[in-house]
Amino acid sequence: MLLLAYKEMCVCELTGAIGAAQPHMSRHLAQLREAGLVLDRRDGLWIHYRINPGLPEWVLAVLDKAAQGVEGVQPYDADLAALTESTGRLGRSRCA
Repeated sequence: MLLLAYKEMCVCELTGAIGAAQPHMSRHLAQLREAGLVLDRRDGLWIHYRINPGLPEWVLAVLDKAAQGVEGVQPYDADLAALTESTGRLGRSRCA
């Protein structure tokens, strides 16, 4: 859901927001990439992820509905607050 809100995020931003260890986060993002749900790009040492814009419209609609459903709900709100606090957000990665 954070990827929907911010379009593209570095692994370190996601780990900071969610509180998961980097290897754990990277493994799950790799699974999402292999399933075709997210795309990645390397920028030096960092890998940035985004929702695959080539997904069928119905998948994007389901993701949008899910995003609407988590607004105002924990742990999404806490993750969003942690992301905003740690980065000052977006455009300025805490990785740099």
